[in-house]
Amino acid sequence: MNNKRMIALLVAAFTLAVPAPAVLAQAAPQSQSATNSIDDLEVSRQGGSVVLKLTLKEPLAAPPASFSVANPARIAFDFPGTTNGLGRSVQEIDQGDLRSANIVQSGDRTRLVLNVTKVTPFESRIEGRSVIISLGAAAPVGATTTQVSQAIANFAAPKRDAVAEGSSIRDINFRRGKDGEGRVVVQLSSPDAGIDIRQQGGGLVVEFLKTSLPEHLRRRSDVTDFATPVTSMTAQQQGDNVRLQVTPNGKWEHNAYQSDNQFVLEVRRVVEDPNKLVQGAARGQYKGDKLSLNFQNIDVRSVLQVIADFTNFNIITSDSVQGNLTLRLKDVPWDQALDIILQAKGLDMRKSGNVIWIAPGEELATREKLQLEAKAQIGDLEPLQTESFQINYHKSKEIFDFLKSKDQTMLSKRGSVVVDERSNRLFVTDVASRLAALASLIKDIDVAPRQVMIEARVVEANKDFARDLGVRLGYGDRRAKNLGDGAKIGFGSSEFGNFNSSTGEISTDPDTPINTIIHRVGENAVSGNGFLPTNPFGALNLTLFNRSLTRFLNLELAALESDGRGRVVSSPRILTANQVEATIKQGQEILYVTPSSGTEPPTVSFKDAVLMLKVRPQITPDGRIQLKVEVSKDRADFSRSILGNPPIDKKSVTTEVMVENGGTVVIGGVFEEEETTTVNRVPLLGEIPYLGALFRSTNTQSSRRELLVFLTPRIVSDALTLK
Repeated sequence: MNNKRMIALLVAAFTLAVPAPAVLAQAAPQSQSATNSIDDLEVSRQGGSVVLKLTLKEPLAAPPASFSVANPARIAFDFPGTTNGLGRSVQEIDQGDLRSANIVQSGDRTRLVLNVTKVTPFESRIEGRSVIISLGAAAPVGATTTQVSQAIANFAAPKRDAVAEGSSIRDINFRRGKDGEGRVVVQLSSPDAGIDIRQQGGGLVVEFLKTSLPEHLRRRSDVTDFATPVTSMTAQQQGDNVRLQVTPNGKWEHNAYQSDNQFVLEVRRVVEDPNKLVQGAARGQYKGDKLSLNFQNIDVRSVLQVIADFTNFNIITSDSVQGNLTLRLKDVPWDQALDIILQAKGLDMRKSGNVIWIAPGEELATREKLQLEAKAQIGDLEPLQTESFQINYHKSKEIFDFLKSKDQTMLSKRGSVVVDERSNRLFVTDVASRLAALASLIKDIDVAPRQVMIEARVVEANKDFARDLGVRLGYGDRRAKNLGDGAKIGFGSSEFGNFNSSTGEISTDPDTPINTIIHRVGENAVSGNGFLPTNPFGALNLTLFNRSLTRFLNLELAALESDGRGRVVSSPRILTANQVEATIKQGQEILYVTPSSGTEPPTVSFKDAVLMLKVRPQITPDGRIQLKVEVSKDRADFSRSILGNPPIDKKSVTTEVMVENGGTVVIGGVFEEEETTTVNRVPLLGEIPYLGALFRSTNTQSSRRELLVFLTPRIVSDALTLK
């Protein structure tokens, strides 16, 4: 019972998800208050009909729209602007043809789905706040509002009482679905046209009531080339109606639904499993018609005869099937009842078409074993044939090695294979059945390999910053006679140059005579050599002297900032086949000389300093790309030297990643940051608060380097590949 409820609930949920999934809605939905709700549901029997009474919070202005389908048989009613106030979504009824009811709410509407055993006439009417639905009876006298839907042979859609006048068919198309089903698509001028569908003979007949068909659409269309179950369809005018005849072939099933002005009829092939008693039943499930059996000590053959009469199958029992059994089964699917009987007596069955052979399991196994042994003996005596196979996209030697391996089973014991590498062909000698299997295998594996374009981006970014701040303070006194005329006494790292007592000029020429005695305190913050550059950048000099030009005080402020940014982008690209490793390189070879040792002379070798991309792609069945990749960027540093040879800076990443087709992934990154601060100062004097700034210099350097590697693979279309 729980399975029934689940199936019914899924069916109801599906019908809510599809707009008007049956064929026709009897009336257009009326706008209702969103506060309305279904508060009660009562079921009763009146004569030969089943009556449902739904009590709503507020009365409806018109009966609910309804439609019905025949397979599975169900009737649906839509209540717009209404919620489900019953507190349940499934109600078991089991009265007459009505099995159960599903009440499913979706958004601001509620759908009532009645699960019936067969398509049944129904009616609905409004009595105050109640909606009365009668199944299997005519409308009672005095009903104020009535809508009746009458089942039409085997598959029916409810007919509308009010059909829009002047409706017509605008277009009729045929399409093939993705699963091979045939789809007849009819464009209507109005969604209110009445539609009848029924099976007639071996085909389907669709009638559009009170509808006109333009002259250019009145034709017969042969759609055999679409490779669907439908072979032809014919549209013609029949009085006030339009008749569309659809002719399928083989075993088929159909489904029809309407969405606004579009009506769709789908016809799909029914694939039968010859080993299944009931088609469409999954493994471990039983879907046969139900039957009841109640026997006391009855012969097994007699029970099997009863099942044969019930199912119209031809049942053959072996002579070894004997014994009696007692069983009582009520409303059990017949395929389950047969399975129970066979298990109880240790029997098994084999089905071929509509014939079932029943015998003990050991007897059937022995018979099948003998049949297989006979086939093996026939294979040993079957004449051999020779066939050649042209290999297009693989090497014939690879397939030859596979067929000659000890684990292969494609060739029989008498089969042999010869390879011709010049023409890339295989010559196989074997029985006909093995040759056919080998031809199918080669067709599946000898296909053009798909190709992948891989683009890598290696991005190197760097930022350098330097700042120099310093003060140089100097003092001189030309009165020091012991130093000689023109000499000076100084401290700090300033230079006063030569003083000319006659002209009063102070020369800052760096070529100061050697006999000048200098007393320095600190170093040059910019140049670091203690001498002021000829054209110092960012330097400010101030010299103070007395009236007689005998004492000098020199102050120099030096400040310099440098800011550098750089970026290097390398983008190697490579095209390769699926599961084939490829390598691309670009760069230079560096000469390395190894010094001689003892009697050994110096040796010369070359090392690569290149940008390299090595990749092996694999395309997955779902269209993604798995990459085994190695990216490296090596560069020689000629600013340094080790034994006369420049070192090589290496940057590389090796990984395996999964990427979407056309997507970009970052497979590696290195971030390096370096900061250095250097302070030069005069001992003691440079540590004095505030005043110590006159006797020290500060150098600050910072650098940032970042390396990122990006990968972007793309599957190359065959149409875009250069031939």
